[in-house]
Amino acid sequence: MKYRFLGKTGLKVSVYALGTNSFGGRADKETSIRIIHHALDHGVNFIDTADIYTDGQSEAIIGEALEGRRHEVVLTTKVGMRIGQGPNDESSSRWHIFRQVEKSLQRLKTDYIDLYQIHRFDPHTPVEETLRALEDLRRQGKILYAGASNFAAWQLMKALGLSERLNLIRYESIQMGYSLIDRRIEDEMVPLALEEKVGILCYYPLGGGILTGKYRKGEAPPPGSRAVTQPRFAQRLTDRSLAIAEKVSELAAQMGVTPSQLSLAWVMAKPGVTSVLVGATRVEQQEENLKAVDLEIPEEVMDQLDRISDPHGPA
Repeated sequence: MKYRFLGKTGLKVSVYALGTNSFGGRADKETSIRIIHHALDHGVNFIDTADIYTDGQSEAIIGEALEGRRHEVVLTTKVGMRIGQGPNDESSSRWHIFRQVEKSLQRLKTDYIDLYQIHRFDPHTPVEETLRALEDLRRQGKILYAGASNFAAWQLMKALGLSERLNLIRYESIQMGYSLIDRRIEDEMVPLALEEKVGILCYYPLGGGILTGKYRKGEAPPPGSRAVTQPRFAQRLTDRSLAIAEKVSELAAQMGVTPSQLSLAWVMAKPGVTSVLVGATRVEQQEENLKAVDLEIPEEVMDQLDRISDPHGPA
């Protein structure tokens, strides 16, 4: 396994992180626990979840799986998305954060969270209020570091500026979607993260499964796939995304690797990327994807992947 420093900290996290939004849903508890233990046994020390994943079941499963092994893991969860019908059940306010952190700690069966992330920018709560709440949690020992997710570059920069000016906890990471079919963060977020030394944590590195090669133009989605079970996801199956996936499959075949391995290795090799969040619903699936960590992509193949996925040009 390869490890990289998280932001400006001295904390090392595995370049392959375990994403867990399917735990308690598409992956049942027993399977999810096997996946977690398999990841730990192969050097993965970074596990990402959120309080909203499968209505808290993901956190609860992780808490059960980590009994006796909590010390092996850099554990991160997220807060801020709607978790109920009340007027304050969705925000980055002190009120919401303080209540939700206690629930996450209870489900995760731990007394601290290594990296606590704000799930998305809250336009209704002052940034200073959120940062002071996180700073207080840090002082209480309930969190060690803070991160952000799904922020625009200006929103992250505003928070970083306030952290520096007011001597408050700073966002050491930014979690964003990044893949061969979605390179939008390269325009503003990547340059900002490199300049300010904020680690980039990438979700959807396989485009939600499109880059695995299982979706093909002119063919019906496989039974049970996300495009079938989540109709809104089917909107991602555009001519462009399917064309990129087809070309990735061709290059992967030439290299003797899977499209998933090649796609993951491409993200891991990009500037500013600290860790890539990879989900799994089967241990065998994770076994194959882990091989991406040691995959060295030849320069000419990297150039081809960059060219066919260029968001400013044709696929």
